[in-house]
Amino acid sequence: MGLCLRVSIRYLLTFCVLPVLAPAAMAATSNSPAEVSSIAQVLALHQDRVTMRLEPRFRFVGASWPPQEVALLAFKDVRRLELWARSGGVWRHIRDYRIKGMSGRVGPKLREGDLQVPEGFYRIEKLNPNSAYHLSLKLDYPNSFDRERAVLDGRNNLGGDIYIHGRAVSQGCLAIGDNAIEELFVLTALLGTDHVSVLISPQDFRSSAMEPNAGDRPDWIQALYGEIRLELARFPLEKKGSME
Repeated sequence: MGLCLRVSIRYLLTFCVLPVLAPAAMAATSNSPAEVSSIAQVLALHQDRVTMRLEPRFRFVGASWPPQEVALLAFKDVRRLELWARSGGVWRHIRDYRIKGMSGRVGPKLREGDLQVPEGFYRIEKLNPNSAYHLSLKLDYPNSFDRERAVLDGRNNLGGDIYIHGRAVSQGCLAIGDNAIEELFVLTALLGTDHVSVLISPQDFRSSAMEPNAGDRPDWIQALYGEIRLELARFPLEKKGSME
């Protein structure tokens, strides 16, 4: 399940497991009960700083702050996460983040423990203000598409607990650093999870053609990649700015 587990240390704490995490290291990266935070407390701590960092970027591209909706586009091959915002029907590129930690290779997540990052269209299921990886956003993997394809393939144990989170290491999730997750966490909290979409693609199909399906990938993968390519057309490269 992407090795993103919930560990109870006198309360439930969600985090992405390191390849080796000794008990002492686990204690060092976990919050104590006295440090439990709420989403409101995270906003009180980070919102002003995030606004100072992001609002000029929004103004620079002619986007309103806060926007009506945001889209996060993740490209696994180049380890890049793009932030796009929409107000009044126009999508505008705000900035790019570097994916500092992930595992697996190009290709979808198929089962628990395969260490793959999912590919496809996802929503934010919840915000976790008490992640051992600073802050995190939980994706709704497996979604209906993942479950339907699993039934057709005869697969079960699809895994779960896939997050976008802080720090710089991860297995099965996307680690983007603390400053970056603060920005996305605050944005999601301000807009609501219904106004944040996530697309995870093996590559940027706006600038590269789809490769023939490898023999170890499911037959339906090319159809999924075709849908991803069509979705990416809504975020044309020529509208990307240079701000990172």
